[in-house]
Amino acid sequence: MRATWDLLEKSSGAGVRMSDIAKAAGISRQAVYLHFPTRAELLTCTARYMDDVHKVDEALKASRAATGVERLDLWIEAWGGYIPQIHGVGRALIAMRDTDEAAAAAWTDRMQAVRHGCEAAIRAVEEAGRLKPGLTPARATDLLWALVSVEMWEKLRFECGWSQADYITTLQAMARDSLTS
Repeated sequence: MRATWDLLEKSSGAGVRMSDIAKAAGISRQAVYLHFPTRAELLTCTARYMDDVHKVDEALKASRAATGVERLDLWIEAWGGYIPQIHGVGRALIAMRDTDEAAAAAWTDRMQAVRHGCEAAIRAVEEAGRLKPGLTPARATDLLWALVSVEMWEKLRFECGWSQADYITTLQAMARDSLTS
């Protein structure tokens, strides 16, 4: 998985085949297939492995323990702080997903995990009676998920030149203004 991670970051996803991964790991292609029957499974497991290495569950502890709008703020802080750590692999999977079913499956898997985090934050806001009138939890989850997307982070950080701190505090304020009462 580490070889897959390294190759994805270095190549931006272009040309990362099972044979390339096997060669980088110093094993046969058949050995890779013994552990990962499909490339989609290997890419997905690699992304999850990154979560373990970066201790994402630890980073999410405060958010998971919080309630109401505080959970929303802490979720954005945790996820927004994690994006720079996974950006290289994320960028590779995004670049590959339109033409590579395995990359699309891996990216979808990880973004569904992000969506679940958004849903939990919105549920906490709703349980506190603070969901903006007129918004359903599903619609609020959709909006938050779009707001905290990797693509939005890239635009603001790289195209607009925002600092990481500005990104997080501004998204927290936007989410509170747009989703809470």
